[in-house]
Amino acid sequence: MDFSNFSVPYTVDEQYAEKVAYFSMEFATHQPLKIYSGGLGFLAGSHLRSAYELRQNLIGVGLLWKYGYYDQERNQDQTLEVAWNEKQFSFLEDTGIRFQITIHEHPVWVKVFYLNPETFKTAPLFLLSTDVPENDYVSQTITHRLYDANVATKVAQFILLGVGGAKLIDLLGFNPGLYHLNEAHGISAAFYLYNKYQNDIEEVRKRLVFTTHTPEEAGNEKHDIYLCHKMSYFCGLSVDEVKKIYGSDSDQFNHSLAALRFAKLANGVSQLHGQVSRTMWSKYENICSITAITNAQNWRYWADKQLYKFMEAGDDYGIDDRKKYLKKRAFEIVADQTGKLFNPDIFTIVWARRFAGYKRSMLITSDEERFEKLMTDTKYPVQIIWAGKPYPVDHPAISEFNQLVHLSKGYKNMAVLTGYELTLSKRLKQAADIWLNNPRVPREASGTSGMTAAMNGAVNFSTDDGWIPEFINHGHNGFVVPKTDYAHMAVHEQDEYDLNRIYDILEKEILPLYYENYNTWRQVMKNGMRDVRYQFDSNRMAHEYYEMLYK
Repeated sequence: MDFSNFSVPYTVDEQYAEKVAYFSMEFATHQPLKIYSGGLGFLAGSHLRSAYELRQNLIGVGLLWKYGYYDQERNQDQTLEVAWNEKQFSFLEDTGIRFQITIHEHPVWVKVFYLNPETFKTAPLFLLSTDVPENDYVSQTITHRLYDANVATKVAQFILLGVGGAKLIDLLGFNPGLYHLNEAHGISAAFYLYNKYQNDIEEVRKRLVFTTHTPEEAGNEKHDIYLCHKMSYFCGLSVDEVKKIYGSDSDQFNHSLAALRFAKLANGVSQLHGQVSRTMWSKYENICSITAITNAQNWRYWADKQLYKFMEAGDDYGIDDRKKYLKKRAFEIVADQTGKLFNPDIFTIVWARRFAGYKRSMLITSDEERFEKLMTDTKYPVQIIWAGKPYPVDHPAISEFNQLVHLSKGYKNMAVLTGYELTLSKRLKQAADIWLNNPRVPREASGTSGMTAAMNGAVNFSTDDGWIPEFINHGHNGFVVPKTDYAHMAVHEQDEYDLNRIYDILEKEILPLYYENYNTWRQVMKNGMRDVRYQFDSNRMAHEYYEMLYK
């Protein structure tokens, strides 16, 4: 196919006629395209699916990671091993487009691949790679590993996404009205556009919108401005010129701050995160307004349609039978990986998501006495599954994963799984009676795993963070730890408070309801399925982006 004067290959709905180029470091569109790590990618994948369903005039721009994020394997003792295996993507089309950009004062060749909308039912997605024989080995490695631990490589990845992506858009002749940055990784595009529009920052600002996902300042990427300059991040501008247009004297270049100063509008990813972001950035001058568009996930891709059919038909027997079948099927994966046989009649708790300190994967295990009592209770028996990928060099998170593996050896009703990607994620949501989520409030910007859990008949049980305040009505469609005055608590006090509330709600409300009043339990599950479908399907989100961010 011809990629000059590119337009989306489907009829565009008039209300979404504005052309948008959507930049993201990761996209989770489907299991075989392993170019994602976690929530940011799951969100971007659902966004592209909904853009396709709604016939929006939007294209995605990302990078083609040769080794993906990494493959999560096991050492001999079952602990985590990080493996880098080359990926094959036979379903991607070589566009024939090749061009050069400058990285580290040298020309680097970029090759462009295309994911056709019909392959996975997404908006068109263009993926850039530097893994070509024309480049020296170091340049080839830019697109080897998502979020490479080497600082210079990571900065090069940011340049490739931003500058390379913006240059690709010009070569395609797509001519978007807006460049949408999903996180600040691609903000180098602003410097490309600044050159393109003859150093008129207002022309850049007209065309740039930004989604921030990080609710704490320390989590926003900063790099030495002189390193960025040496890496050719600023498209020929001197450090002094950059400091002047970006309005900061600091020698640390703050990518998110630059995005907030170069964009005309930004958004947080839940209503709570919008408030947190406005407060967090309020001490800086000349930043754009920050609105909030709550994240969502694609119902058509994620939901178990059979459960919904039975619910719509009022067939409770069908719902129970289907949920038991889904649990049984998922437990085959548990048996295969761990040699443990789980029972679909037993109440199953699942904690599965990216491993990161603030998400507190081990919280429920930290009170040894209560955990032992929970795991050995014969009146209200439980099974617990953990899964998730720590960042490959986040040693505290890997250590948590390994501690859980060692702990699981003492219980036949506790399992820790590897390979947490789209497919296993869906299976574990189908396995769960309770989807446990216990981040430290207010550190979860949105968190979307619970949305897709509810779409598969799992009931959410969470601390009151991210999207949860907009969703859970306690005891009606899920269960939530009541907020307290976290701001005046030390970390260990917050952890202790949340831990005690989690156990109290589990022991006094959730388990008795499941085992002694299953009809009410089923109703809670159905309420969650219904509420999530209309409020947290990404078609609502993709529509709001056009209404609130793009117009």
